[in-house]
Amino acid sequence: MIIKIDTNSQEFKDELEKTVKFTDKVCAQFNFVYNPENEINESVTMGLARNKMIYGKRYCPCFMVEGETEEERKAADNRICPCKPALEVEIPNDGYCHCGIFCTPEYASKHTIELGAIIEAHQHTRGLSKEECEALLDQRDIDGDELIALLEAREQGNIDFILVDNREWMENKSQRIVGTDFLIPTTSFYQSLEQIEDKKNIKVIVYCFSGSRSAYCQQIMVKMGYANVTNLAYGISSFRGDVEQG
Repeated sequence: MIIKIDTNSQEFKDELEKTVKFTDKVCAQFNFVYNPENEINESVTMGLARNKMIYGKRYCPCFMVEGETEEERKAADNRICPCKPALEVEIPNDGYCHCGIFCTPEYASKHTIELGAIIEAHQHTRGLSKEECEALLDQRDIDGDELIALLEAREQGNIDFILVDNREWMENKSQRIVGTDFLIPTTSFYQSLEQIEDKKNIKVIVYCFSGSRSAYCQQIMVKMGYANVTNLAYGISSFRGDVEQG
């Protein structure tokens, strides 16, 4: 049976108001701040209010609530906000809880810069700041628009990184991204990697045709001690910036 909650009902609005006061109290008690993405906060508070109306407790809305009775739900160890895994593991280690509503001030500040960088890379109105470049390069993956913005920022001296092509020699000669610094093919990966063996502390962006080979190389490089390796998601096949041949 599907449980239907009318979000326009006065009962839900009252419970939502109480839930917002509850999450405000959690933030104050543990020195957390809300996620810079307001849509996440709104979704989570609505889910907490919904669960309070259905189950009588503010169970975490990102997980199924197991158990038909209160005793069964207690025995199932369902997460109740603020949950123990969030307080003891997720927020101390990651800076935010699984649902994303509660963050450390440090994570929220960094994430705000990251969001600004993503917006600027796609709208292309002013160019990336150094902090925005670093925020993008801290991500595991970037897309083509973000790489274009980063290459422009590198030309302007706002950031330094190495762009590596993990495809084969014939692919590189046929077409490569303008600004590519090194060719390190997967078929001769370890030998070719010697070219940048002394650059493990410099930020690296890797790419291939679709993003799969470079993602594999990314994992190996991280294990080998390269401090910061970012993969171009979907590779050169989806890149709309400048390319060259020869």
